[in-house]
Amino acid sequence: MSTAVRGARRRDSGSRRAASAGRRVGQGSLTHPSRTGLLLVSPAVLFVGVFVLVPLVFALVISLTNWPLIGTVKFSGLKNYTAIVSDAAFAKSVLYTLLYTVIVTGPILVLGYALAILVRRKRRGSTLLRTVFFLPFVVGLSTLSFVTVLEAQPESGVINIVLKKLGITDGTTAWLVDGPLATGLICVLVIWAVSGLTMMLLMAGMQAIPREYYESAELDGAGWWKTEREITIPILRRTIAMAVIISVIGSLLAFSQFYILTRGGPGTDTTTVVQYIYNRAFVQLQLGAATALSIVLVIVVGLVTAAQFRLLREKD
Repeated sequence: MSTAVRGARRRDSGSRRAASAGRRVGQGSLTHPSRTGLLLVSPAVLFVGVFVLVPLVFALVISLTNWPLIGTVKFSGLKNYTAIVSDAAFAKSVLYTLLYTVIVTGPILVLGYALAILVRRKRRGSTLLRTVFFLPFVVGLSTLSFVTVLEAQPESGVINIVLKKLGITDGTTAWLVDGPLATGLICVLVIWAVSGLTMMLLMAGMQAIPREYYESAELDGAGWWKTEREITIPILRRTIAMAVIISVIGSLLAFSQFYILTRGGPGTDTTTVVQYIYNRAFVQLQLGAATALSIVLVIVVGLVTAAQFRLLREKD
């Protein structure tokens, strides 16, 4: 056998060994699809496990005990859950929260829709208006609530000064120590603050609607209201549903504005579900009962979220 043939065979054998080694390296490297996928999702899985699943399991354990925060922990079984049925104060907070939710949900949607119509076109000043309308949501309800505490003071607050000049009140109204007045003030504050978010959601949906639809409606002689009713609203059905569900969930979990403005008072007239749970946990130091109430609230919010997915689901 010639030297050239032997050299060719050695080169061919070396090439096969190199290719085989390359395949083994490739199979064991991070470029392998399954291993890459596991590597990419592992941080999210770890985050959910540590900050969601573990606290949830721990909360379930706490809800089955008395857990007094200070003192001996004793197992109580389902006692905390059965006590919810006969808890009149909790039932009152639930009814008040539902009333508050009903009051603010409609106006937030209507005002947000009106603002979206106002700023959806690219006209002079529309960008400024969007910023002005969305700014209260960016500032946040907590900050706005602290400002409202100052502006709602009798005689010295801007609210009373303006209403007195308009001849509506005598300027000495104590807004925050009367249940209905405090509720009305908080509802106005929330509607003003949150409608900007609804505006942004609906405006984004409106701008995604092809202009040809409106041009065809104009050619057919359709007026503004008919165009909105037959084109804009049906196309925005899922966006409107999402905005409503976000508003409802936010109302069910309302806490900061009530805690800052009224602390649930006078008495318990403005106590929401979350504030009642807070009082049970950190005022009465009954963490077991408060955790059971929290789990019930989580289940309710989960059901509302499931309703959201149902509303947003594409129809065949």
